[in-house]
Amino acid sequence: MKVAIYTLGCKVNQYETQAMEQELLARGHTLTEFSDEADAYIVNTCSVTAVSDQKSRQVIHGVQRKHPGAVVAVCGCYPQTHADDVRKLGVDLISGTGDRTGFIRLLEEAAAEKRQIEAIDQPFERRGFEVLPAGGLGGRTRAMLKVEDGGVNFCTYCIIPYARGRVRSLPIPTAVEQTRALAAEGYREIVVTGIEISSWGQDLKNGETLIDLLEAVCTAAPAVRIRLGSLEPRTITEEFCPVPLVYAVRMRRHPEANEPEIRYHSICAVRCTFKSIF
Repeated sequence: MKVAIYTLGCKVNQYETQAMEQELLARGHTLTEFSDEADAYIVNTCSVTAVSDQKSRQVIHGVQRKHPGAVVAVCGCYPQTHADDVRKLGVDLISGTGDRTGFIRLLEEAAAEKRQIEAIDQPFERRGFEVLPAGGLGGRTRAMLKVEDGGVNFCTYCIIPYARGRVRSLPIPTAVEQTRALAAEGYREIVVTGIEISSWGQDLKNGETLIDLLEAVCTAAPAVRIRLGSLEPRTITEEFCPVPLVYAVRMRRHPEANEPEIRYHSICAVRCTFKSIF
């Protein structure tokens, strides 16, 4: 089966798309561009704002109009949080933000049996981290390593906990294993990503924090540049980026009151040999 994927939203969605690409190839399918003819089209949606919802609908309507005979499958945050809206679109497969491997199996069923399938779980009932293949397809020098999913801030304006559930963390041994594998495949940079990586470890209840994870990842692949996804200000503590310097990285900081201009200063995490943290 020839499959095309369109991805909206954040780096986590991008990571999960490349994981689905790897799963599709492993199961004997082929990939093509979203603008080309395909047997099935996957739309990996975003729902962080009303504009994101609208863009997701536009992509779905567009592929249904251009390829009426193809299987159209929708996954991601939009159907997870607005299932009724997606049902009205008449797509062949509706799934949410969980069980990406199961989603590929359901895609095969929808194509083979020519029937509509829906598989949306309750995100707050998820307890374990779904381990997916890290990295990307051949020819890319930068890989992504998803280490965290979910969030617990419950801000008034934020839909993320309802789309992704509570914090769930990739255990350090698995993160190390995947990091070593990516380094062995020749990737020069690894982007550590997640919905809220500052909260990594909260669910593990063993005292481990993001610093412990990054120490292990950096030790596993000392020749690879480690890049972090979005961090909350609370993460940048003296423990995270202590002084004096040991392994220097460049980091822009806000100037002091008596400084005439912003300058670059070299700082680092003593406990971790970062090549780069932004």
